Parts: sequence; C-alpha cells; structure tokens
Amino acid sequence: MVLEHEIPTGSKLYFGSMAKLKRHVESVASTVLMESGFEEIVTPLFSYHQHLSIEDAKEVIRVHDERNNPMTLRADSTIDVVRLIDKRLGRNTAHKKWFYIQPVFRFPATERYQVGAEYIGEKGLDKVLGVAVKIFDALACKPLLQLSNINIPTILVRDFGYDIELFRRIEVAKLLEKGDAWMADLVYLNDPKAIDATLLAKVPKIIATELEKLKNLALSTHYAPIVVAPLFYAQMRYYDELFFRFIHNNDVLSLGGRYEDSGVSSVGFALSTDELIDTLDQKQREG
Repeated sequence: MVLEHEIPTGSKLYFGSMAKLKRHVESVASTVLMESGFEEIVTPLFSYHQHLSIEDAKEVIRVHDERNNPMTLRADSTIDVVRLIDKRLGRNTAHKKWFYIQPVFRFPATERYQVGAEYIGEKGLDKVLGVAVKIFDALACKPLLQLSNINIPTILVRDFGYDIELFRRIEVAKLLEKGDAWMADLVYLNDPKAIDATLLAKVPKIIATELEKLKNLALSTHYAPIVVAPLFYAQMRYYDELFFRFIHNNDVLSLGGRYEDSGVSSVGFALSTDELIDTLDQKQREG
C-alpha cells in the first residue's frame, strides 16, 4: 500500500530554506549566463530520440504518444537543445548561445535538476568552461576542476589494443600489466604542469597531440584547484574530445565537454543543481 503523502524513491521535494537555496543557485547561474550572452530555452518534457544520447538506453522512461509512437521523458537536455535550435527554430533565430533550467528523468523515477548551457557551432571548450568558473565564483564555491580528453582512451583502445572496460572501471593494475612503458606516466599524471617536453617525447606522438590539448585548456583556464585525468572515460555518448568535471567530496557538481551532432561541433556544460545545493547547504552549516 502506498500512502498518499509518499513520493517515489528518486523524486525531489524542496521546501523552506532548501527551496530558497535552489532558487538562489538558479538565479545566480542565470544571471551569469545572460551576462555572458546566453538566452534561455525550455525544451519539451517528452522526446522521440532521447535514447540516442544516453549511454544505457535502459535508463530512459518510456511512454507513448496519441498515435502509439514510442516516446521518452527528457533524460538529457544537451542534444535536445542543439536539434531543436538547428532543425526547428533555425529559421526564427541565428542565436547560438542557449541555457536551460529544468529537470531530467531516469528510470525508474530518478529526478535531477540541472542548469545547462550550450554554445552551438563553437569548438573551443574554454568558451563555456570560463562561464562555469564564473558561476562557481559567484556562488563562492571552489570545487576541484578535472580536465580530461576522451580521445586518449579511445586511441588506446583503437590503436594499442586496450580494452575499453579497463577505462570504464578504472582498473589501473590491468592497464599497467600490458607493459607499455609510458602507460604509468598516463596513469599517474594529474598535474597539468607535468605535461612537459619530456613526457610528450616519451608517449606515442598521437597521444602527445591529445595531451597538448589538455595542457592548453588548463593554461587558459586560470583556475585552482585543477587536475588532469587523461585516462578518465565519460559515460556519455556524445563527448568526442576535451571535457571537464567540477567535483567536491566525490560529488560531480558540473560536467561539460565538446560534442558533435549532425556535423555541427558544439560545446556545453550542465550544473548538477541538487549536488550543488547540498554542497552549499553543508558550507552554510559549517559557518
């Protein structure tokens, strides 16, 4: 028996001070985004193609429209924003910088609030990473910034015979077992300043090129604390090069990267509103 006041596991309920804090996060983020030239968009709750942007299609919540066509609840906002602007609104606007404040849903009843931004047609990840930094600064929050490049594990699988599951599960011992002398340098690399001439000469040239992209992004960011994680593998289908995470106490407060859809390269990020609220609430309690 389900009592009338119960809510499904994974659903969200905010009230009082926590609802106020949620509104504060959204207000600060939207102000920074608008000052940075982004306009707001609210996408439909239902979608016909969400399974294309989720790593595990089993996580989407499936329903049907009036003609019995399969639909899903919105499980991700990024690709929706890009496709709606490109395919549906393209004749009505030439604007390329958009942000959204809305929840996403995963099976069976997980509800996550997000503030996100997409810069359509832009290839430089620094263009949105700098905006994310401004939001955290405005919230007086300094999480750890982790920079990664999904091309590195992809190349290691494609050209050097590594199993992608080793990167998904972060199995360091098995990565080192293969015997490539330079693998230990990649496994233990975390300081962007360590991406120097010595390291670049030691690793295969194709890997060195991708490491240089990481170093250049780190140098352009002017943020601390910052680390690089060259072997980290993102659990999203669409990131295709550089991406970043802001982390506090093992909670991911923000995730962003470069991606391509229908031949158009774009960059974007999302703030995990729920985790950020918890972080700020804890900070307030600690004084």
